[in-house]
Amino acid sequence: MTTTMGDQSGLQRRLPPIPDSKQAQDQKVNRRNIIIVRINASDRLFAGTEALEISQLKDKIKEFLTNPANDPNLPEKEMTDIPGYGQYPISKGVISLQNDRGTSYQAYIAAQNELVKAVNELRDDFSRQAYGRPFISLTEEQQSIVKTAIPQNISEAEPKDVTKK
Repeated sequence: MTTTMGDQSGLQRRLPPIPDSKQAQDQKVNRRNIIIVRINASDRLFAGTEALEISQLKDKIKEFLTNPANDPNLPEKEMTDIPGYGQYPISKGVISLQNDRGTSYQAYIAAQNELVKAVNELRDDFSRQAYGRPFISLTEEQQSIVKTAIPQNISEAEPKDVTKK
């Protein structure tokens, strides 16, 4: 009997490199660049200080990452030279997903799906604007460019009591 496992299973996350001790002391994240998404033990969802329905999460995250009006309370953008594309303002936004030990698996996965869906929609929008095609139809090189322009920065915290706020 043999079994094969697909290499596209599981939740894809890009972890930051482990900083050395000097980098850890020097590294500070600007508060405006982080949105904390919390799911409490009652499966209530919060993004920042705002209570949301799961159906609202994707649009909230898209607005956070794109910061269309250059709101000083939303993430900074850094002009970056992307090889093969040119200059593009990349969001410094980071999504921190936090859940309570009592959060249901269904609520956690639903939130995960909405976060990934938000990033995927932004990548698809960029792909259509830059290449006239959806992300899935791009070459590997073009997909790499899109992933650089629209990074998926999702941090998952260890479960804890998130009932407050």
